[in-house]
Amino acid sequence: MSSVRAAEREMHRGEDEDDERRRQRKLEEALEVKSLRRIISAYLNYPEAAEEDVRRYERSFKMLPPSHKALLSHYPLKFQRLRRCISVNSYFIFSMLQAFEPPLDLSQDTDVRDGPHLERVSYNHDVSGVKSVRSSQSNSTSERMHISNSDQACCGEGSSAVCSSPIGVTTKKEVNNEDHCDSITERHTSGREYNREMHNCDGNDAIDSNGDVSSPTRTWLDPSLQLHVPLVDVDKVRCIVRNIVRDWAAEGQKERDQCYKPILEELDSLFADRSKESPPACLVPGAGLGRLALEISCLGFISQGNEFSYYMMICSSFILNHSRTAGEWTIYPWIHSNCNSLSDSDQLHPVSVPDIHPASAGITEGFSMCGGDFVEVYNDPNQVGVWDAVVTCFFIDTAHNIVEYIEIISRILKDGGVWINMGPLLYHFAEMYGQDDEMSIELSLEDVKRVALHYGFHFEKEKTIETTYTTNPKSMMQNRYNAAFWTMRKRSAIATKQATP
Repeated sequence: MSSVRAAEREMHRGEDEDDERRRQRKLEEALEVKSLRRIISAYLNYPEAAEEDVRRYERSFKMLPPSHKALLSHYPLKFQRLRRCISVNSYFIFSMLQAFEPPLDLSQDTDVRDGPHLERVSYNHDVSGVKSVRSSQSNSTSERMHISNSDQACCGEGSSAVCSSPIGVTTKKEVNNEDHCDSITERHTSGREYNREMHNCDGNDAIDSNGDVSSPTRTWLDPSLQLHVPLVDVDKVRCIVRNIVRDWAAEGQKERDQCYKPILEELDSLFADRSKESPPACLVPGAGLGRLALEISCLGFISQGNEFSYYMMICSSFILNHSRTAGEWTIYPWIHSNCNSLSDSDQLHPVSVPDIHPASAGITEGFSMCGGDFVEVYNDPNQVGVWDAVVTCFFIDTAHNIVEYIEIISRILKDGGVWINMGPLLYHFAEMYGQDDEMSIELSLEDVKRVALHYGFHFEKEKTIETTYTTNPKSMMQNRYNAAFWTMRKRSAIATKQATP
């Protein structure tokens, strides 16, 4: 009899644990929905925030005495030009949001209040999980964002999942997986039809100066679902616009030559005998808008970019998957600052993007973009010893705990695998005042090297490279980094044990 009662208690305990997991999952999903709504709202608030800047400029101009106004008689025309530039940027942003496929139902009700837990989800749960790079990587049951030669929206078990639309064509092998996917043809076709319709109208008609949309929208873009967001969120949108120049414009070529070219040349040299039949696998954490990961793929690697921020993922997916030609879009990235401009024409300079057509760039089969926190995604046991190379560019200082980053990089590399790094140590959480629970371990470069040696790395190359980051090339102010560049190779476990004192 006692054994029966014990079995019943065990069964009820198991049911309680299942209920708790379901509640936790529901809470996490609600938090993620609100976080994603906030990010989308930041994008949608861009026109009004930018318009308010122009109104502020106008108010300042009106305060001038008449004699000073006469010296600046061209200013009213400049304000009009700024508004046209804002409208063009807004058109690009709204087109990007139209193409976005949310991994969750954003129309669902959430009763989660703002607070620290929401911010934490915004940072840690943009999209979590990992999409396999063909058969060589692990399958995860969490959210996925995949960019490959397929046209599918995949659903993972246990939580929301999204595979972004493809670059390139659909392969027969991938169409056979449509049991777990949304309608391939319907998504692809409707998106293209909408884009054609938008391209037939003027950018000013897409979004007016008040941010009102004059064309059909997705239901999750309904104004009733939008949030009021702080201006710091809109500043992140402006940062994305500058990042587009760095990764996808001719004007960003100088920075790409400074940052990406040394990495690409190093990979090309280290894997000179790579095989097309069995390409080496390269992971790019902190992939941003995806250009470096794509360039690595074009070199003949199975390349996977990992990105944590939905701000970045929404934009990179749009450029990689929905660009039809080079130079398809025009943006004005420098209009949001009147400081350090040599001339108004420099500030109002248009930039065409993308500078290449991603689908025609010659990618290697298996190219993918994985959304999620690097630690959460790649700390999975199935990732151990999977990668031939890990490339980190302006990434390792995004860590709460850089030691953990280095440990994971070592763990996921194969014995003899290489870690190529480029970037500074401008720790992102170093000045998070008032948030006692935000860890920030800020090592010197010397300590970073010592930790890397502990985890089985040895240096093959090391130098300093001077570079900028999302800098206006025509600005009077140029912030420069003396960035650390290195190539480290992972010793075998036996060699590491022998080398450890």
